[in-house]
Amino acid sequence: MNALTNWPRNRLLRALPSADLTQLMPALERISCEREQVLIDVDSPLDHVFFPDVGVVSAVAVYADGRVIEMATIGREGCTGMQAAIGAETSFYRLLVQIPGGAAKMARAAFIRAMSSVPSFRALIYAYLQAFLEQVLVSVACNGAHSVKQRLSRWLLTMRDRSDDDTLQITQSLLAEMLGVQRPTVTNAARELERAGLIGRGRREVSILDRRGLAEASCECYQLVRARLAFHLPRTYP
Repeated sequence: MNALTNWPRNRLLRALPSADLTQLMPALERISCEREQVLIDVDSPLDHVFFPDVGVVSAVAVYADGRVIEMATIGREGCTGMQAAIGAETSFYRLLVQIPGGAAKMARAAFIRAMSSVPSFRALIYAYLQAFLEQVLVSVACNGAHSVKQRLSRWLLTMRDRSDDDTLQITQSLLAEMLGVQRPTVTNAARELERAGLIGRGRREVSILDRRGLAEASCECYQLVRARLAFHLPRTYP
């Protein structure tokens, strides 16, 4: 397999010069990611780094009472392993698959070697690290500044940006967990968006019917995060 094939589909990897991607290919393993699969849990060793393709992974905080709240999302524009990039050996958050799909899996040792020996790879990882940290900071501010309806709109759009389908396989319970609110609260917000003709809801799915309208219903944080990703990684984010 060479750098000109359709795999890996991760845009961070595809942004590498062809020769550098070819050099990394032996270290990449193609895997499937199932909905709600935990790739790495809190306090677990950071043994692998994952480069998603059409799937989406969330970095979530886990509290003593079992509650989880999303801090950031990772799709085909980036990768997990930002803690490993700065020297951490264990994870302080959970990596949870939100949208099923696939990923390229890379052993931590190979990731660290590539950071050292492939300058283009190191530059991309550091650029993504900046974008990732800015996404986390924006999310913190957003949680305190904007309504649940705005945050839900932003979350759905963020998922759609990293997917090939307007129908997202997610549940109301999962939405409530990710937004850090009670299920009736997120259900009411989703119902408002549905009545406005922006989304459609099924038992375990949400369909985006009016992307432009949903962007208008969202808060400014959606465009802000997009702009920062585009600034740091102009070749990887739509």
